[in-house]
Amino acid sequence: MSNERIDAYEYDLPVDRIAQQPAEPRDASRLLVARRGHARADHRLFSDLPDLLTAGDLLVINDTKVIPARIRVRKRTGAEVEVLLLQPLDAGDWEAMVRPSARVADGAVLVDGDGREALTVLGALPGGHRRVALAPDRPLETLGEPPLPPYIRRPDGVGREDWDRYQTVYAAHEGAVAAPTAGLHFTDDVFAALESRGIGVARVTLHVGAGTFEPVRVDALDDHRMHAERYAVPADTARAIARTGSQGGRVVAVGTTVVRTLEAWAREGEPRDGAFRQTELFLRPGSTFRRVDAMVTNFHLPRSTLLVLLAAFGGREWILERYREAVREGYRFYSYGDAMLLL
Repeated sequence: MSNERIDAYEYDLPVDRIAQQPAEPRDASRLLVARRGHARADHRLFSDLPDLLTAGDLLVINDTKVIPARIRVRKRTGAEVEVLLLQPLDAGDWEAMVRPSARVADGAVLVDGDGREALTVLGALPGGHRRVALAPDRPLETLGEPPLPPYIRRPDGVGREDWDRYQTVYAAHEGAVAAPTAGLHFTDDVFAALESRGIGVARVTLHVGAGTFEPVRVDALDDHRMHAERYAVPADTARAIARTGSQGGRVVAVGTTVVRTLEAWAREGEPRDGAFRQTELFLRPGSTFRRVDAMVTNFHLPRSTLLVLLAAFGGREWILERYREAVREGYRFYSYGDAMLLL
């Protein structure tokens, strides 16, 4: 692999193109349709997706469910603290990011707005993270809120609608601290149209971690260590993928999380037991795609590993030109923004 630099993955984005609210309805989002090797894209609506695929294709979706991972608490002195849960540990504890971490001592008891005990910060973990324990009588559903990304900045913060909209309609297995955003556009109507056209749907699970928002802190891509995430590929999905390939259909990954899942799974020798495994796979130019033929994806941040993944699929200059085209055409970017179909 060539040792590219992360600064080759910049693009200019006006701040007003960062979507602060989702489209209504979900499938009213715009869809930029790009074909590798073609210099220009087509501009459609997400509801058109079934018309753009072919009978025998297989869409693979990520059915992870976002947990209310962001907890806003305070020290007994009144100082505000934000806790973002990352993953469960033993004994019911959690690995978490605590901000501002340096001002929260080990053993500190943090309280909610009513002064009730919410959680305790127990100690340090690698990577600057902390071990925390929720108060025994405080279930997460009553303490946390949807962990919207930091670039969604509203005066009134998280709204009740975000509990529904920052979640796919097919979310099933709790564990993600960020939504698999390419799936946010799907509706029952879209799934019905896919079925009527003979396009299959299969599920995998990858629990999206906070590392998806972590910036690349090194200059050279070869020096970047990818964050780890847990994934599982059920046996029936493995069979559907094999059948699709043998019959000449395409495997269409819905989101970079599905791309990462299927490509990690392929590199593991395609185990078929459906058990959870962990991957640190970093797809970048020079990587081969063993199972993914096409993908649905949202627009990602500059200098991000997700944008690098798209460059691995279609070429860096090609994908950056698609992004520049999307900016010119007024597309909305990031988690609540519009989508792309890469063929």
